[in-house]
Amino acid sequence: MLKSFLLRVVAALATVAALFGGSAAQAQTTTPPPPTVQVLYDAPSGSEWDKLGLAYAIMLRNLLGHFNAQVDLVPVQQYQAGGTEKYSATFYLGAAYDHQLPAAFLSDVMSTTKPMVWFKYNLWQLAWNPAYNFTAGKGINFTGLKGLSSAPSSSNPNPPFFDTVKYKGLDFVKYYQYDAGRNMANSDPDIGVVTIADTTKAKRVVPIASPKTNETAGYITRSGNFWYVADLPFSFIGPRDRYLVFADLLHDMLGIDHAFYHKAMVRLEDVGAMVSVDAMKQLSDYLGGKAIPFSVAVIPRYVDALGLYNGGVPQEVPLSQATNLQKALNHARSKGGELVMHGFTHQYGNKKNPHTAVSGDDYEFWDIVENSPVPEDSVSWVQGRLNNGLVDMKALGFNPMAWEAPHYHASAITARTAPQMFSKTYQRAVYFTADKPNYYASVAKDYGVGQFYPYQIYKDYYGQRVLPENLGNIEYDISTIDPTSNYNYTADDIILNAKYAKTIRDGVASFFFHPFWLEPDLGVPGMADFQKTIDGITALGYTWVAPSKLR
Repeated sequence: MLKSFLLRVVAALATVAALFGGSAAQAQTTTPPPPTVQVLYDAPSGSEWDKLGLAYAIMLRNLLGHFNAQVDLVPVQQYQAGGTEKYSATFYLGAAYDHQLPAAFLSDVMSTTKPMVWFKYNLWQLAWNPAYNFTAGKGINFTGLKGLSSAPSSSNPNPPFFDTVKYKGLDFVKYYQYDAGRNMANSDPDIGVVTIADTTKAKRVVPIASPKTNETAGYITRSGNFWYVADLPFSFIGPRDRYLVFADLLHDMLGIDHAFYHKAMVRLEDVGAMVSVDAMKQLSDYLGGKAIPFSVAVIPRYVDALGLYNGGVPQEVPLSQATNLQKALNHARSKGGELVMHGFTHQYGNKKNPHTAVSGDDYEFWDIVENSPVPEDSVSWVQGRLNNGLVDMKALGFNPMAWEAPHYHASAITARTAPQMFSKTYQRAVYFTADKPNYYASVAKDYGVGQFYPYQIYKDYYGQRVLPENLGNIEYDISTIDPTSNYNYTADDIILNAKYAKTIRDGVASFFFHPFWLEPDLGVPGMADFQKTIDGITALGYTWVAPSKLR
């Protein structure tokens, strides 16, 4: 059984009319120039957390790619006086507790008329220093930090904290999970608490609540051009997370109000030589019959390097010999399907990486066992594999419109090389604070962070144009057949994710589905749940679009 992959993204750890004025109609009919943005981040020296701020800065830089922004990532200690005036907007990511900030930066925050967005830590260096007159100037009073009400334990695994962000009638969450084995929580519970000192100058834009204690605080607070975000919305992100709230309000912070645009996309996943033609035909006919555009993620070459499914004899099937796959793809195209190249072999050599060394099961452009780039990782090696897949597909008239990394995980070199050969990538993505990351250092530890997008990113940190997949995929617990498939993720889950995605003014609802769930011997309602998902997303008011047509 091919192991499917549901990526739960967890991060380790211009002007329009007037900048904040003008009507929505004016904003939607005006094409502003791309903003220039300065992203400042903490980069302390001598700690294993030194690169955490950079990881968050990369994630913010990626979201800014939705606005075609030109972005400079700068350690806050390198800030130069007057720097805020050189950019359309400045963002400061307070990721390191009490990291000492340059006086020039603090002074410029108070004097600039450009949008200034401050996240989480270190606001006290501005707010509690009388030299800056912060409360009187901004109308905001910073009272301190607040996190878990008590330390978690086996007898009290879920102490209250501010975990519910209220936005557009929905409750967005902050992730929390108690790890009993380590007697600690996987969470980022701290928020900076501010109150409104002068309602003529400041307002609470979005509240955050602690439902168990009935407390509320400001999650996003604004005073003119100054915005305060109470936490770092890039940690522990998910499809119903407060990350989406920030992604929507980023339009307002930049003063770029995109038109409402709610499109949906669906992709048939891991389609290789062993795919069921009947399953593909059922799915393609259903989508074609409803005039729903779709895409197919194609694995050009099938490899069973250890002969797991071939009686112990290694097997390789190139696309030219994969007659069932050719039939499935030709039929899908006749029903409106577009093609995406999903790696070359979707596995790595004869190594279990980590499961079987069989196409569709394993990673190809990352050694997941060692959590590092593969030894061959280089521009020429990546180009060779991508070119091999393209040659195989184009020889039969199959022209992929985008690329998708196997299991959404590829090295930094792979991610930078792919745009040389593909104009788009269609996936979630992983980003690194170094091309050859070191996760084991006692200081300056590197980070790899996963990120999904609720809208199209025109250029990310690696130069990729990213078409989003943000809802997940249907999963069934069939551990009695395949021990690695032990997780349920339902049509209702995906539809609910789409409901949350629609709170974003130009949000996209995008999911994928594995055709093998239609195989009768699995005993799961794959086709019925696929149809339920399509109908549920349609009922929410989304319009289905082909990925090549997503603007």
